[in-house]
Formats: sequence, structure tokens, C-alpha cells
Amino acid sequence: MQAKPLWIQSPLAAFSGHAHQHEHIANGIVVENGIITECLAAGETPQCEIYDVFDARAHVIMPGLVNTHHHFYQTLTRACPPALNKKLFPWLQTLYPIWAGLTPEQHALATELAMVELLLSGCTTVSDHHYLFPQTLTHAIDTQVEAARRLGMRATFTRGSMSLGQDQGGLPPQSVVQDEQVIMDDSERLIKRYHQQDDLVEIALAPCSPFSVTTDLMKSSAQLAKQYNVNLHTHLAETEDENNFCLKMFGQRPLDYLESVGWMHERTWLAHGIHFNDDEVTRLGQAKVGITHCPSSNMVLASGICRTNELKAAGVRMGLGVDGSASNDHSNLMQEIRQALLIQRLRYEADEFTHYDALELATKGSAQVLNRNDIGELAVGKKADIALYKLDEPRFSGSHDPLAALVLCGAYKADAVMIGGQWKVKDGQWLGGDIQRLMAQHTQAAKQLFTPL
Repeated sequence: MQAKPLWIQSPLAAFSGHAHQHEHIANGIVVENGIITECLAAGETPQCEIYDVFDARAHVIMPGLVNTHHHFYQTLTRACPPALNKKLFPWLQTLYPIWAGLTPEQHALATELAMVELLLSGCTTVSDHHYLFPQTLTHAIDTQVEAARRLGMRATFTRGSMSLGQDQGGLPPQSVVQDEQVIMDDSERLIKRYHQQDDLVEIALAPCSPFSVTTDLMKSSAQLAKQYNVNLHTHLAETEDENNFCLKMFGQRPLDYLESVGWMHERTWLAHGIHFNDDEVTRLGQAKVGITHCPSSNMVLASGICRTNELKAAGVRMGLGVDGSASNDHSNLMQEIRQALLIQRLRYEADEFTHYDALELATKGSAQVLNRNDIGELAVGKKADIALYKLDEPRFSGSHDPLAALVLCGAYKADAVMIGGQWKVKDGQWLGGDIQRLMAQHTQAAKQLFTPL
């Protein structure tokens, strides 16, 4: 931790994490021992007598962004020719055989590249949904935990799974599904070994989707999560094809199926959540379920538009995620904020979903989705996870409102990023390693995984 308190002084503008509270940090914040200890209004100075100063007059300051849904390994198959211009199911069926060849070394590089890319966008807490376990990749989550600890990033790693292969009526090929007892044993091992064992890592359980796991696995995962008080995560209601699959396979719509397997409660969060009817929106809110809005992926795959306002009004915890880097195809949460604003303007009037609402999705909203009350806000007592942005590029020239410019003009990189009071990015540069070397290794791994004919 820093030897003296740090005053991040006089920012150009500040966003606290709340859509309707963003003007009370005019003179900056004070960080001490990894925690925000003061939020200073105009004219106020730190109570402590000795401190270091970070001059933030050229910066917009925000809570570190929180990404609540991703698939890190998919950074190896961005803009992959056979998968272009396809809907979700054929897109997956095209990529499953490619992903089946994923090696531990490739997975490690994909994990680090995705996390650093997120970090450079201002993201300080990540969540990855890793559900792909070919025979050579048995310790994928352990590799991810090691990367998070090395990078000093907060992470919720979800032990994903697929057990319903094509032979049993599911979507994935048999080469990428696992035995259910193996899944459950490994899930329990990971919880015991890593969940909240340090200040960085949490574990959640995440059967992939209704079309790739059995009812038994959904039920046993819910029971294990309850036993250890960890969160549950899955994809749900992403496409109408999924709705039709659930009706054919289970005789139920996805949400009815989710309720039947014991998942309708506040420890559950869902990726996408697009195709819910009014009654289902109400039920989700009553159960305090969380939903991750993934606008870019939903646009690329033409899946639909999440009903964020109705869901939030019903009591659903709403956050933001970049989703997989093969359906986005980036890992940039700052850009995702702008995408969220734009896609919601196709559903709602311009004054019904504002840039403040979009910013809140990626900060306090996402923290709530992960059931975290210690991050996602610039407030006294919260973790000193902070992202600072400069408006010094041509895209910002002529802008008047700094917070609005951050979203509307398309900010995409942070100038400085702090996690737990420790600088991870300064002057736009990752401090933890050689980004060019990492990219070269990652690019080579991607070529090894897939080479066009």
C-alpha cells in the first residue's frame, strides 16, 4: 500500500457510480491503505496533514468498471471467417470444433490478454464464464486465478460446464462435454481452494445454458452453491431459438425451467436476458435475480435488445458485460457503455435512458449483479478501484460536458487505473508487463488454434 494517503485532486469531472449522484466529488478523493477515505466537495481539502497528490485536473474520474460476463478464451477466435454473419446456434456449432482444440498454454495467454485489454479500458473487476473443458484443459480456472493474482485484478471466475452433448439432444459436440460427477467434484474443489481466500478472487458456479447441460446438473449446481453460499450464473433468454429449444426439450419457457431447477433467487445472475415477457420480468424482479446486458454481442449476433428499464424497475439487478471476444469482438468495457446507450435508444425515448444510466450499468449496477457492496462506487469505505480518463484526442475536441463526452464521443482507453490503491495503468500504459510481447504470443496462439484453409 502507498506510504502516505493519496489525494486525487480536482478532477475535470467525476461520476460516483450513481446515475443521479455525480456532483459531490468536485475536489477529488483521498485514498489510504487501498480504501477511499474521503470524498471532497468543492473547496474541501483532506483532513490528513501529510499526503501525496495526483493532479487530476485533466481527468474524468470514475469507479473502476466492473465486467460481469465474458469468455476470455474467445479472444483467440475474433473475426473468425467460418463464424461470421451467423445467428447464435449456427455460430456456436461452427466454433465448438475449433474451441475443442484449446490447449492450456493458449488458454493462459487468452486469459491474460483479455484481462489486460479490460484493464486498459478502465475495468478493475472481471468475471469470466469458462465452460469449455476439452480433455487437455482440466485446470482452466486454476490458470485464471493465477493470472488474476499476478495482475492484481479482482475477479469472479465462474466454473462453467457443458454435459448435454449432441448425442443427448444438446447443441455441443461430445468432444467438449464433461461427466457431471467430474464437474461437481471440480466445482467443490475450486470453491474450497479459491473462493474469497484473498482480496481478489471469488468463485461462482455456471452451467453454460439450457441447451448444453442437463436438468440434473442445474439442480446439483444450485444445491452446491447454496451449501457454500456462492453465486450462480448461466446464459438465459438470449434468442428465440433458445426459447423454442426449451419448449421442445423441457416443455417450458427458459424462466419456468430456471425456476424448476431452483435458481430463482438473489444469488443468481443471467447473461443477456433478452426474451422475457411482462410476467417473467415481474417474477425476475421479485426474486432479485441479476442480469448482465451485453449490447455489442447482442447486436453482432442479432439476438435482440434487453429490456433494461422494465427489468430494473421490477427490481432486477442490472449490470454490463462485454460477452465473448468472438461475438463482440473486443474486451473493452468503456466502449460497451456507449453501445449500451445507443442500443437502448432503439427501445426507449432519448430521455428514458441517459448516459448516466449507461455509466451506472458498468459500475454500481455491475457490482450489485456480483453481489459486491465494496466496489463500483466512489464513496468513503469502498475499495480504491479507480479509473481516470483524459479527453485529449480529436474525438473529444469541442465537447462541453466531460461525462457526456466520455460516453458520446467514444472514450475507449483509460489514462490511469488503480486497484486497491495500487496503480496498474499510468499514462495509458499497462505497468505489469510488456503488452507487445503478450500480443505477439497471443496472436501466435490464435494461429495455432485456427488456421484458415
